[in-house]
Amino acid sequence: MREAIRSGKFRSGEHLREADVAKWLNISRTPVREAFHRIISEGLLTNGPWNGVMVADLDSQQLVQLYAVRAALEGTAAALAAQHATKAEVQRLFQIATSEARAKHDPTKLVVINSELHQTLYAAAHNRYLLQSITTVVDALGLLRHSTFVLPGSIELAHREHLQIVKAIRDRKSAQAERLAREHVNHALAMRLELQRLRSGGGT
Repeated sequence: MREAIRSGKFRSGEHLREADVAKWLNISRTPVREAFHRIISEGLLTNGPWNGVMVADLDSQQLVQLYAVRAALEGTAAALAAQHATKAEVQRLFQIATSEARAKHDPTKLVVINSELHQTLYAAAHNRYLLQSITTVVDALGLLRHSTFVLPGSIELAHREHLQIVKAIRDRKSAQAERLAREHVNHALAMRLELQRLRSGGGT
């Protein structure tokens, strides 16, 4: 169910009934009910006024809260990666950053590359508990269907910041890597809020 939400099979605001999901998965309604409760606690679903749930739709306040947690976790991940990343992991991060530069005219491809870069950075921290926490945040971010790469200058900014973070990790500069990662997430939040404003009709 998480993967269905993350992939867009179930979209924000969509109503889901136990019976329909049970039929789709070819299982009884009991495990579906248990899954609903679990995923509600993670913030991906919300309770509906009937026998079912609704895929969450993040508002501005929730975005700010979510990105605050993301900034803390990714900052910690970058700091740990600067301490523990292997040479192969650092090399892989640079390879992904190179792919990102080559795909600068393909926003759809960039979304995939961006995800790969961040996932590689998380793994390079070598802390499974941190990885579990970040995965929960990333799953929640999966509710956001529109990439900020459509905003002018966002692609160039993301690439520049990614390179700075990766270089700090390579140079084993833990504090710098953490600061840069936090700034990167804060910039991502600003762009996300701007995109939300434009899509809600607040743009000119």
